[in-house]
Amino acid sequence: MPSFGIRFGAQVLAWIAILTVLADSVAAANGMTLSKQPREALAIPRWLYLATGGATIGASALLASFVTDRAFIYSLHSRSVSLPRMPAVRRWIGVLGQTLAVIGLCLMVFLGYTGPQLPSASLTVLVTFVGVRAGLPAVAYLVGNPWPALNPWRAITTILPTGFYEYPDSFDRWPAVAGILTLVWVEVIFPVSTVPRVLTTAILGYSLYTIAGAVVFGSDAWFEHADPIAVLFRFYGAVAPIQLRDGSVEIILPGSDLAQSDVVTDSSDVAFIIALIWELTYSGFITTTAGAQTITTIVGSPLSAVMPATPLAVLTYTTLFAIGYVTFFAAYWYAGTIARRLTNTYVTSRSIALRLAPPLLAIAAGYHLAHYAGLLVSLSPALTMAVVSPLSPPANPLVLAPPNWFTALSIAFVLVGHLLAIWEAHASAYDLFSSRIAAIRSQYPFVLVMIGYTIVSLWLLSLPGATPPYLG
Repeated sequence: MPSFGIRFGAQVLAWIAILTVLADSVAAANGMTLSKQPREALAIPRWLYLATGGATIGASALLASFVTDRAFIYSLHSRSVSLPRMPAVRRWIGVLGQTLAVIGLCLMVFLGYTGPQLPSASLTVLVTFVGVRAGLPAVAYLVGNPWPALNPWRAITTILPTGFYEYPDSFDRWPAVAGILTLVWVEVIFPVSTVPRVLTTAILGYSLYTIAGAVVFGSDAWFEHADPIAVLFRFYGAVAPIQLRDGSVEIILPGSDLAQSDVVTDSSDVAFIIALIWELTYSGFITTTAGAQTITTIVGSPLSAVMPATPLAVLTYTTLFAIGYVTFFAAYWYAGTIARRLTNTYVTSRSIALRLAPPLLAIAAGYHLAHYAGLLVSLSPALTMAVVSPLSPPANPLVLAPPNWFTALSIAFVLVGHLLAIWEAHASAYDLFSSRIAAIRSQYPFVLVMIGYTIVSLWLLSLPGATPPYLG
């Protein structure tokens, strides 16, 4: 990690420490609990369930290794259908989308303070979590990235003077990494999903931050490199079958762009992708019985004699979040070192890690869909009612109960994401190495890391749900 990344991370930890002190008076709920759905007990032993999932990923990697025809791999990833350019249509769609987004943002802020404070009836909460947190990312990786046509903050910067300073190259995307980790931390610690006024304050704070950044460094540079939400949608959009290239709209096979060398260009990109995987894993953990018991055990330890329960709980949540992220990132980065040793190649371990990182986006997409599909199904009617009647939404909106087989569907989403990642990593390795043996061997450590990710995610899906303790 570059020295700037270390310095920036230290600053983020300092801010987290300050916010932790403030959290004693505001911590009320975990923003992730909205997406938690009840689960049926496993019909088979858990060890067999986890072993089957890990073996599936291992077997898929073995089968992929038999595909050694470079021409076939290249032809499969180069297939595309170009749509008519229609620049005027796309321009008007962008103008209309951003105009509606700005109006929606203003309405969310207004209603967040003056509207109903019931979360299931609040337009602010429902748009944020059901729309932006759950729905739009799914559109990004299943269809195509919609955020450039909807980004309200970028629309606002078009009427402001921007670009007073050049965005430093040394920053890369580390500000976006720090930003996404901070947003997830705030979502866990503060009651943004249950108290609309708190969420509205967070939205205003984020708006001031990102608009100020765009004004100082320029809108294009800021939203390309530093804005965490824009970077999130950009990476998720790389998985999608619809891509915008040089002004032309192309339809490709899903995930084909993940084998391209320009998707990830810096270690900060890898750190951001790992953050996407870890934040969903972490939120899944703390909303299970195992996570709740872990927090309860730590807070109930002798440490409780020297620190009140709530600050200690916040510190515990923060520490677990940081340790888990560092572990996930270190495991992936070390896999690049092992891959270089196995291949005995001139390609550096950093280059290998960068080249094989884009396939991880398929894993992140699978995790996201598994985590939020139930939320989309259950709260979509409430969101529709709030959008249709934002000033007077029904006090008891319709909430659907996902069927029991949704658990199996979530497992399928995780496995499909991993299988796509395995194939795209195979294609990336063949593009990186001229030797077939080196291309195959380079994948071994990354496959082991993916199997580890798979087992952890499937284990979390097998556990009963629970409310995160000490935040209520």
